[in-house]
Amino acid sequence: MNRLGLYLSPTTEHNGGFERALWADREGFDDLWFPDGDGMRDAMTFAATVAGCTERVRLCTGITPVFTRVPAVIATSSLAINRVAPGRFALGLGSSTHTMVESWYGVPFEKPLGRVRETTELVRRLFAGEKSRYDGNTVKSRGFRLKEPIIGEVPIFLAGMGPKMLELAGEIADGVILNHFTPLDRVPWALECVDRGAKRSGRRVEDLEIAQRVAVWVTDDDAAARRFFRTDFSFYGSTMIYRDVIARMGYLEAAEEIRKGFEVRDRARIMAAVPDEAVERMYVWGDRDACYRRIREFYAAGIDTVAVAAQATNAEDYDATCEAFRPSAFRAAA
Repeated sequence: MNRLGLYLSPTTEHNGGFERALWADREGFDDLWFPDGDGMRDAMTFAATVAGCTERVRLCTGITPVFTRVPAVIATSSLAINRVAPGRFALGLGSSTHTMVESWYGVPFEKPLGRVRETTELVRRLFAGEKSRYDGNTVKSRGFRLKEPIIGEVPIFLAGMGPKMLELAGEIADGVILNHFTPLDRVPWALECVDRGAKRSGRRVEDLEIAQRVAVWVTDDDAAARRFFRTDFSFYGSTMIYRDVIARMGYLEAAEEIRKGFEVRDRARIMAAVPDEAVERMYVWGDRDACYRRIREFYAAGIDTVAVAAQATNAEDYDATCEAFRPSAFRAAA
């Protein structure tokens, strides 16, 4: 059966925090996904808090940037969650972006592909109980070992949008995390990239779990949803990595215009550059049944796990979107 997850985004406007996590466990969601960034609660800490108060839901970081924690700290944080909820933690890693890593956290964003590879390699060795003796180009550690064994397994997911990172995920990860910048029509391309990487380690794409974060708003206010998602698109377009993805999706002129708009701090120019077609491709909104149909299309395209990221401009619509995707309701409507 395809997995259905809920992507938590706790803010002062939305009930996406601890109580929503407990609700999701009771309602039968397969996964909870914890974001790491944008000033929200730390993903590892949040997951650990939820771990001791839930019984069955899988807890997934989506994603933990490899630049903000060294591998030994990633391993000890994972151990803390694993010991409370053995068999229920999945570690999602990724490079994040220049904006988050350099501007927000003040850490050089260098060699992201190598940093993801080496972090994953070393964390796996630490999970296996090895004492570190690692001298990579971006990661180094010597003489460190976990004091308690990992119970069972902690699968590692890697986030990817570009071909090189997707291939790396296919080569070394247990799973892949896609987001809404891999719209439905580009899922086959992404899976081909993952498959190329998987073949390097004697596997195929079918041997990995493919997860996708999908931004969803159950609403009958089409205009409000379009405004909201255009703003969200423009936020991502402020970063170099996402502008490259926007260009790769076929919107080179839009990506360049968004860049120029941010350079002169012209909000109107930025918003005018956001293509309507791109918003319609990347975001899901409408009534409950329309949103259900769009989500099922992702499963049909080869996605194993959909993490519903409820979106809204108000608490009532956020709650309604979460509740519309209660697994019993979603699966009964199939």
